[in-house]
Amino acid sequence: MEARVGDRIVVRSTHQGEPERTGRVLEVRGEGGAPPYVVRWDPDGHTGVFYPAGTCAVVPEPANG
Repeated sequence: MEARVGDRIVVRSTHQGEPERTGRVLEVRGEGGAPPYVVRWDPDGHTGVFYPAGTCAVVPEPANG
């Protein structure tokens, strides 16, 4: 998994009826876009260091222009 600052992280629930978690990458601490990431989570804005698992996806931030 690779991410850049500004990309969105989507964590899909492993339990039926639980919502997805989404957040924005604030910092990439691994080399070449590798984890861990510092993420600001929606909707409350808390931040934390995140190590992705199999239920995660990176949604790239669209390029400006």
